[in-house]
Amino acid sequence: MNPAFRRLLALTVVFVTAFAAVTVLRTYRAGGDLRSLIPGFSNKTGEFKPEKFTLPEQPPLDLGDVELLSRLNNEYATLTEVVVPSVVSIDTTGVRTERLFDVWGGTQSRNLPTQGQGSGVIVTSEGHVVTNHHVIAGQQRIQVTLHGGKTYTAHLIGEDTLLDIAVLKIDSKETFTPLKMGDSSQVKVGQIVMAIGNPFGLGETVTQGIISAKERSLSDNQRDLFQTDAAINPGNSGGPLVNLRGEIIGINVAIYSPDKQNPGFQGVGFSIPSNDVKDSLFQILERGRPIRGYLGINQVRDVDAMVRSVLQYDGPGGVAVIGILPGSPAQTAGLQYGDIVESVNGEKIRTAQQLISLVQRAKVGQTLGIDIWRKGNTQELKATIAEAGATALAPPLPLDPSAQGRAREPREILQALGIQVRDLSVTERMRGYSGAVVTNLLPSGLAADLLKPGDLIYAVNQSRVSNANEFFLSLAASAAVRDTTLNIVRNGQISKVNLPALPPDE
Repeated sequence: MNPAFRRLLALTVVFVTAFAAVTVLRTYRAGGDLRSLIPGFSNKTGEFKPEKFTLPEQPPLDLGDVELLSRLNNEYATLTEVVVPSVVSIDTTGVRTERLFDVWGGTQSRNLPTQGQGSGVIVTSEGHVVTNHHVIAGQQRIQVTLHGGKTYTAHLIGEDTLLDIAVLKIDSKETFTPLKMGDSSQVKVGQIVMAIGNPFGLGETVTQGIISAKERSLSDNQRDLFQTDAAINPGNSGGPLVNLRGEIIGINVAIYSPDKQNPGFQGVGFSIPSNDVKDSLFQILERGRPIRGYLGINQVRDVDAMVRSVLQYDGPGGVAVIGILPGSPAQTAGLQYGDIVESVNGEKIRTAQQLISLVQRAKVGQTLGIDIWRKGNTQELKATIAEAGATALAPPLPLDPSAQGRAREPREILQALGIQVRDLSVTERMRGYSGAVVTNLLPSGLAADLLKPGDLIYAVNQSRVSNANEFFLSLAASAAVRDTTLNIVRNGQISKVNLPALPPDE
């Protein structure tokens, strides 16, 4: 036999022997049957030997051993059972117009269908539903789905854009099961609450948590909100926050999420207190629109180091009056630029938001006693609350040509520029925007041909502004001495607008 062939044969035998030994060893260690390695001795394919098993018949604890938890579990289920039938899912459809530009500079538009989802709660036997304004804003068709799956169309009765509340009426003459509005003034931090809604369009969902904080606010024009750790996600908007009695103590409105494009629950949700919702609901049902107090202090600022330095004020707190609307109750009462509002009806004023909220909650026709500080002296003024109409955040006074060429107060500078803006809504802030939105431009103002209604102003001279008040203060300080650059967003495009300075009289 050829020596080379003998060596190859020997190596093959060694390899096969080693492989067989390793296979047998592994099978043995794994607890396998060695007969399965020999053809003909393994079990027949498909045969199965039943396993012996014994399942426990008793739970590890008796309900008597966890009596408190058992009762709590049953009570949660009972609460859910009585609340859920009054909560509805809301589906909306509408049309959004998109403007297209061609290569020749022409424009054309096309209509794109839009869809939205949210939640709501039935508050009257006749089928009135409370939800968020942003859930139904701009939508042509509204459909509500009840707990049992029955679907109805609904129409809008009225809306409160400032509070972000809308009232719908189900298109049916049936009698519905409403939830009672609770007293949100009795809510305490730490109390247990439940949030019910339609997150992500999944359908009826119940989450449980506590009131984490009170008197939270997302913007200068938003009432104080409740903060809760009950899970609230997109689609929960408009659903109720209920207490252990099944009463509505809030309407879920927003969440905090660092990811503005794909928002998700981070343990921080916000709800509109039921007392505010109740006031708006009654006004909408009785008059078709919300009725709010109006004083006419259109620009206020918290007392900070700058205010103290400029006005030489050394008091403990208060709010500085920066602008007064002409013909307003504030002007009639004698309030002036530079006044410090220290208290209203005996309540100490510490923040601008506190003053705004107090005025909004005041009844039309109510007389307020306003204690002010003015140039070192204190005095009390009487102002009668009027009904709020369309709010203009910059004084809509006609431009006075004789005012050109001389030094002006901030109020006169803003009048000369002729810009009216508003704070961003809750929905706009949830999308990550900040700044002020242009609402109107006076034809005689210097900015009339430079800005457009709808422009979002987010910075003045490259310095960010977060609301209308900051914008006016920055603009007045800049335009008095120099050309001013406004950083804006218009139709989704970032650009700059240069405003001329108003030279002082030489």
